[in-house]
Amino acid sequence: MPTSGDPPAPAWSDRAGWLAGTVIVLAVFAAYSNSLRAPFVFDDEWAVTRNATIRDLRQIGTVLAANTGNGSGVRGRPLVNLSLAVNHALGGVNVWGYHAFNLAVHALCALLLFALLRRVVVGSVEAQACPSTSSGPRAEPRGCAQIQGRDKIAPLRGDALAFAVALLWAVHPLQSETVICPIQRTESLMALFYLLTLYLVVRSAESSRAGWWQAGAAAACLAGMACKEVMVTAPLVVLLVDRTFLAGSFAEAWRRRRGMYAALAGTWLLLGLLVATSGGRGGTVGFGLGVSPWDYALTQCRALVMYLQLAFWPHPLVVDYGMGLETSLAAVWPQALLVVALLAATAWALVQRPVLGFAGAWFFVILAPSSSVLPLASQTVAEHRMYLPVAAVLTALVLGLHSLIRRRAVVLTFALTLAAAFAALTVRRTADYRSEPGLWRDTVAKVPASARAHYNLGVLLDRAGQTAEALAQFETALRLKPDYAPAFNNRGDVRFRQGELDAAAADFAAAVRSDPNLAEARYNLGRVRFQQDRVPEAIADYEAALRLDPDYPDALVNLGIALARADRPAEALEHLRAAVRREPADADAQYNLGRVLDQEGKLDEAVAAYQAAVRLQPGLVAAHNNLAYVLVRLGRPGEALAESEQAVRLAPADVDARVNLGNLLLGLDRGAEAIADYEAALRLAPADPEIHYALAVALAQAGRPAEARRHLAEALRLRPGFAPARELLQRLPTPGGAGEP
Repeated sequence: MPTSGDPPAPAWSDRAGWLAGTVIVLAVFAAYSNSLRAPFVFDDEWAVTRNATIRDLRQIGTVLAANTGNGSGVRGRPLVNLSLAVNHALGGVNVWGYHAFNLAVHALCALLLFALLRRVVVGSVEAQACPSTSSGPRAEPRGCAQIQGRDKIAPLRGDALAFAVALLWAVHPLQSETVICPIQRTESLMALFYLLTLYLVVRSAESSRAGWWQAGAAAACLAGMACKEVMVTAPLVVLLVDRTFLAGSFAEAWRRRRGMYAALAGTWLLLGLLVATSGGRGGTVGFGLGVSPWDYALTQCRALVMYLQLAFWPHPLVVDYGMGLETSLAAVWPQALLVVALLAATAWALVQRPVLGFAGAWFFVILAPSSSVLPLASQTVAEHRMYLPVAAVLTALVLGLHSLIRRRAVVLTFALTLAAAFAALTVRRTADYRSEPGLWRDTVAKVPASARAHYNLGVLLDRAGQTAEALAQFETALRLKPDYAPAFNNRGDVRFRQGELDAAAADFAAAVRSDPNLAEARYNLGRVRFQQDRVPEAIADYEAALRLDPDYPDALVNLGIALARADRPAEALEHLRAAVRREPADADAQYNLGRVLDQEGKLDEAVAAYQAAVRLQPGLVAAHNNLAYVLVRLGRPGEALAESEQAVRLAPADVDARVNLGNLLLGLDRGAEAIADYEAALRLAPADPEIHYALAVALAQAGRPAEARRHLAEALRLRPGFAPARELLQRLPTPGGAGEP
């Protein structure tokens, strides 16, 4: 039925569709191009820089298992971890590749949303003037566009409105966290397969070869299940799409496509397996985590209203809202009342106004896994959860405006203007991600009650050497959340480096009490106890850390060192070799393996380990020194001399390096050359009797007995019972007398 506004319009041409798609992609890259060099932030550290499972793409089983030993990002999400492994294989930890991948996925999602809207929602709303059945959904839900007697859908007339919605969605500032943070590809990859599933189902209703489209939809749904748990809702949303836009009723949707629904439901089996093997996302999701379902539901009432507000007015945007909970209905009753009213309106509309009801259902159903009663203890509110749901809000906005104005040109002009404003806000928001400390300062300013924001800012300040400011942030975090284990752990680490061992031990112990599963706190407690010469306790702590996180190379290395100190060399070698296998590029692990092999007389293996250490870290002076010692014992003095000379070049003020080089030269009957190194060492350590003695030997060998006697006398003054010095002094000629040097 014609309206008072636009006349009926034909479907866009393919050329116009391609042009619209190109504009969407260009808009995405214009809005986000300055984010390509943004550093890794927040959970990116665990997902990328500390994720050992992505470092060798050839180990595909390890990649897909995604068992990182922590609860962030990739556990139970094999396709996400695979995508990170591909990024790592192509560019290591170069941030550009990770951001480019996220940007490309977001652009594809926007194109799929455009394609989906062209075929269903917009056309259905535009045709609301068609007659409806006496009750229930419309028999011809696509507004008389369905060809009578054939399961084929005619082209839509709402391409311009579909373009408007997709463009607004693509550049909306609320999407910025998902697009910019590499680990938030969990959301965008899931959304890509979610939208693809819906699109393929709609295409199956138009095609004479529906089975192929439906098989593709099932495959896309399966892939989505391997990306994020929110995909659990996809089969339900497919059923709503079918009932609302394709079949006209649930019964008819089931009759036409029951095989497809069985296949879609089968994808839940994979998700169930992944959830069961992820350990509750590393102990961050599920019941029994100290967060009651009621408190979490109250918090989500506040969150849902805030999400809606941000969809219309995207300010302020916050990367992390922390772990705060609402515990009283009185505090959130207005939001709770609004959420209940919107749910009731959605239920009514699903019966009386199916298209409008579908928009509401899209919003609530997709948010249900994260924003209902199942606690996500690590992050109770998060903007990235609105990645797909905001499409429903924008669709309702554009189509609602069109239903009032009835002029596509006006609506499109409004949408383009709003998209330009959104894109400008997105560009401004991406600037916050250019500096990680700047991002957390922004977060602390916007959410000053977030303990985690203060903690994360403290971590970055500590890395920058601003220790006092870091400690202040950790103190604030602990004041806001007295049982915050990471803040105890990092405050303890600062105190450990400052030499306050007892205070550090108290902090690490408090962290362990607050979170017995925090492997890093166990490891750090072991470090303190090792420094306090409480080696058996240190060993127990390192072993506890490894039980919690078997892929903790530092714990393996330090456990090996502690076992060697406890005179358990076989076990020490076992753990150090395991550390090298897991982190072959860890110079510290290679060096300590070399030390234990050296002590056990396995000199050839020790040489290999030391050589690996200096190859990985050429500035590791101790490794050059020790390698020189081993090479001498193997009868390879030339190579030993080269290593010792390199150590001195790297650290001219290193006493051991100077003495070692002098000893090598002396052993090669080059005593005159050794004198300079001994003298340099003596200037650094004038009270060392061993150096005085070594210098005396070199001086005697060079025919300078008077100087040698002087240094021997000083060695005996510093150590009266120094027998070698006394013997050499007795053999040296006295002034005016005979004797042999």
